[in-house]
Amino acid sequence: MESSYYVPVDAPASDGTSPAGDPSARYEYFQPTDATLSVWSPTMQHGGPPSALMMRSLLRCDPDPSQHFTRVTTEILGPIGLGVNRIHARVIRPGRQISLVETELEVQRADGSFRTAAKSVGWRIRGADTSEIANGPAPLTPLPDELPSQIGFPDDSGEAVSWGTLGFIGTVESARTEGRYGETPAVWLRAALPLVEGEKTSDLEAMFIVIDVANGVGTRLRPDRWSWMNTDTTVHLTRVPSGPWVGIDANMVAGPDGFGATLGDLYDTSGYIGRSAQTVLLNAVG
Repeated sequence: MESSYYVPVDAPASDGTSPAGDPSARYEYFQPTDATLSVWSPTMQHGGPPSALMMRSLLRCDPDPSQHFTRVTTEILGPIGLGVNRIHARVIRPGRQISLVETELEVQRADGSFRTAAKSVGWRIRGADTSEIANGPAPLTPLPDELPSQIGFPDDSGEAVSWGTLGFIGTVESARTEGRYGETPAVWLRAALPLVEGEKTSDLEAMFIVIDVANGVGTRLRPDRWSWMNTDTTVHLTRVPSGPWVGIDANMVAGPDGFGATLGDLYDTSGYIGRSAQTVLLNAVG
């Protein structure tokens, strides 16, 4: 198994550029490892690790300890390839009460140029003590330490899609429990690898490594008959999460016109933390 999802690397010799409109800024460069591989194609990354790499970028962009990320939207603009990834974030709406941060991930192509593959934008809101009025759905139980767990998503019961243990899926520990939607199980997930080699993965980064999986665990469609790739993921948080386990209770609704949506309730081991939503592109296979 690889030791991380990304390895920091120096800028390619041919790349002396700065982010557009920000000549004083510099990109960060990373080499994706095989641990990022998608279940849909061996030439592109699963959506989870790039989402987490962009979350890392958002967190490091002019950080304000008094503010917390409350909504993050990730847009997948095309296949996120395995070439060198470069990334840069900027504050596009500064403020003491609220601020908006944006990051962009580009992938190096065979000719050395870079193509924008994904973007994330996150709202930060100032923290305050509102524990007196806090509420939310009941916690997801049992907790992961009380359940049998496995690496990946093999399924011998016929009750869920068997994704196996290859690529990114083979780096995720999962534990199933009863879902509240009734159609699909809820699942506890945690990544077995650090996001970036040599770094401690933060709780938000760890959460974003696995949240994209909601689109896979929230359906009973068979991958030999259908593909259902998501084009985006939006996460609304109702409190600061703690990791590394993330509970996802998701359901994918397939519409009659070639698209659908996966909606999921999110939990940590202390209770409810928010909700995710993903647009799904539906295609028949073969």
